[in-house]
Amino acid sequence: MSEAQSRTIPATDQVDLEAEFKASNIQEVLDKLDRELIGLVPVKTRIREVAALLLVDRLRKRFELTSETPTLHMCFTGNPGTGKTTVAMRMGEILKRLGYVREGHLVTVTRDDLVGQYIGHTAPKTKEVIKKAMGGVLFIDEAYYLYKPENERDYGQESIEILLQVMENNRDDLVVILAGYKDKMDRFFQSNPGMRSRIAHHIDFPDYQPEELVAIAKLMLAGQNYHFSAEAEKAFVEYLKRRMKMEHFSNARSVRNALDRARLRQANRLFGRRGRSLSKDDLMTLEAEDVLASRVFREGRLDQDRA
Repeated sequence: MSEAQSRTIPATDQVDLEAEFKASNIQEVLDKLDRELIGLVPVKTRIREVAALLLVDRLRKRFELTSETPTLHMCFTGNPGTGKTTVAMRMGEILKRLGYVREGHLVTVTRDDLVGQYIGHTAPKTKEVIKKAMGGVLFIDEAYYLYKPENERDYGQESIEILLQVMENNRDDLVVILAGYKDKMDRFFQSNPGMRSRIAHHIDFPDYQPEELVAIAKLMLAGQNYHFSAEAEKAFVEYLKRRMKMEHFSNARSVRNALDRARLRQANRLFGRRGRSLSKDDLMTLEAEDVLASRVFREGRLDQDRA
């Protein structure tokens, strides 16, 4: 926080909240989140609420209105491909702009990055990860794997104890976000009440609706200078109807995989036309045949996400 921001304001004076909001440049991050992620209105609403809390808390300090530092450790629940990592990244930017953390960077880890395989290995691994994340956001994906009660020789509990201590003592310079499937995270918290007590915000990321997935696909394509033809878009809508009923569907992640395959088929189709001239639009357009050649239209199910 700058000297100007941290100076004490006489109790009789006032501050312009709108001016403070603009000066923080939080809106820039919120706008970026809207551009990057389709839908997720409840999630975006909660992020805006957290931003408002931090902004007001900063102003309270300038009036010497003392209160505890807000606890912002979070739990993100939902299926794969629903935007959890992206939201965590933007959360780090908001925290930095409001002076809650120093750097605002995101460190993403799983159990393997925290838990060792022999005595004396876990503590240094966990502490090294925390050291890298300090000043920013530590995002622990599939956090429920930290706790394996069925294995008496598992060292995950040691990592949890270290995390609990840091989450309590360093909450003014580190935000920990646990992520995973909702049912598994619920069981994890039941077995680890200390961890539950340190999580202030539980945010559920809903699955995308078909129309949202189409919008996501078009956004992804535009980012790489591609687009659907009218017929290809209709084919992709049908593709989604079928793919969403199959195993291992991962929302936006599966959409990205499907588009990668469609681009591969488009390239193969265009290569088959060698000897003919190609226009810029030819190189940018995915046609219906590039989508309809998917195995989703030939098979009743997929064992892997190979659209």
